[in-house]
Amino acid sequence: MLRYIHANQLTLFPKLQKTMFEDRAWQFSQRLRWDVKVDVTGAERDEYDDQNPLYAIWQNRDGSHGGSMRAMPTNAPCMINDHFAQVARERFDDQRVWESTRFCLSPNLGEAATRMSARLMLAGCEIGLGFDLTHAVGIFDARMIRIYRRLGWPPTVLGTDGVGRDKVYAGRWTFSEALCQRLAHVSGISPQVSRLWFQRAFKPADRLSA
Repeated sequence: MLRYIHANQLTLFPKLQKTMFEDRAWQFSQRLRWDVKVDVTGAERDEYDDQNPLYAIWQNRDGSHGGSMRAMPTNAPCMINDHFAQVARERFDDQRVWESTRFCLSPNLGEAATRMSARLMLAGCEIGLGFDLTHAVGIFDARMIRIYRRLGWPPTVLGTDGVGRDKVYAGRWTFSEALCQRLAHVSGISPQVSRLWFQRAFKPADRLSA
């Protein structure tokens, strides 16, 4: 199932927390060779994980991590402003524009990776609609463009930087109910169940004050 968990709630889900940060280490440090920090426990974390971001996480039946993404508003410190302003070619400072980062899949998915990607994008759409956001923004590499297009939610590219393997893109996404419906279909999740998972995660006051 999809869980929506703030960082300060992760300790309630110890197996999910442990396997998410371990899978991030595998994906970003080992497979992609990004310059990220992996601690002695094998977990990949950065300073933005300390700012109580919201995680959308697919929890497997055994309680482990299947895939995840991190979301946080751009009117607080965020990666796209702090490290990639030259790529986006603008700065964002809006509580209704959130940054999406650390899009991560478990290494054990095989052919199920496309469906898991759709589930995480569905979660992103639910966050956008549920928190009444205008846009999401993020930094991604060339491999993600193919995934976004395949799933029917390509971003508007704001800018690029670098060449070859090191080339990165800044993008902006918009939300719609129709998009959530389409992503739910690709994900193999009913739209009603997807919405219920989101609504159960938050009290109405949480959505209004975000």
